[in-house]
Amino acid sequence: MIYNWLKNNLFGQVSKPCFLCLAKTHNKHLLCSGCENDLPRNTGHCVICAIPFPSTPFLSDQALQHALVCGNCQKNQPHFTTSLIPFIYATPVKQLIANLKFHGNLGYAPLLAHGFIGSVKRSKNKLPECIIPVPLHKKRLQERGFNQALELARIITKQLQIPLEVSLCERNKITPFQSGLSAKQRKQNMKGAFSVARQHNYKHIAIFDDVVTTGTTVNELAKELKQSGVKTIEVWAIARTQNKNN
Repeated sequence: MIYNWLKNNLFGQVSKPCFLCLAKTHNKHLLCSGCENDLPRNTGHCVICAIPFPSTPFLSDQALQHALVCGNCQKNQPHFTTSLIPFIYATPVKQLIANLKFHGNLGYAPLLAHGFIGSVKRSKNKLPECIIPVPLHKKRLQERGFNQALELARIITKQLQIPLEVSLCERNKITPFQSGLSAKQRKQNMKGAFSVARQHNYKHIAIFDDVVTTGTTVNELAKELKQSGVKTIEVWAIARTQNKNN
């Protein structure tokens, strides 16, 4: 009890350097208010895949936020219903995710999760029945030592009090890294990559990943979940790339 009091009262008053600018901050997520306000927000975007729309002088940010669907989603309806991705994959979010994902700096996970949780709380959408982090293949998990999507999802599910589902879906094959592949190559790369391991009664779920690029990975997983009986599938992620071909 004494430790909890110290943690909540005394320790919280000790200033620490901001992760980005090194200015002193009392923010427990270690990002000063200035840097937090400067993060690249994904405001005007497709309501299905969350790809950012290019800025235009003819439409306000508020107008862009209202029920607009990109051309690709109109032509090729994804297996998921909508996406909640609050940030654009650009500096400094890109560097924060890279440090977490490729350098094992798990201290960045609470910071990134905090920004996402704020977006969920501002959303008026009904919360899903569970969150499913995109699974890694066992060999890839052994190489990396952790699944960054799972580490982020742990924090998010705890804060939002949503069940975390880690055993429902499996990754069936090791796929080459997606970076550097075209959209067509990514689609072929991910074909048959996932399966639903058991029966369930979920009707509304959220797939969680750290970054969405073309949406091929989450769409392949969504396809399997849809075939297993899920009606509403959301894609949740920290960041979205600005171009589906990148």
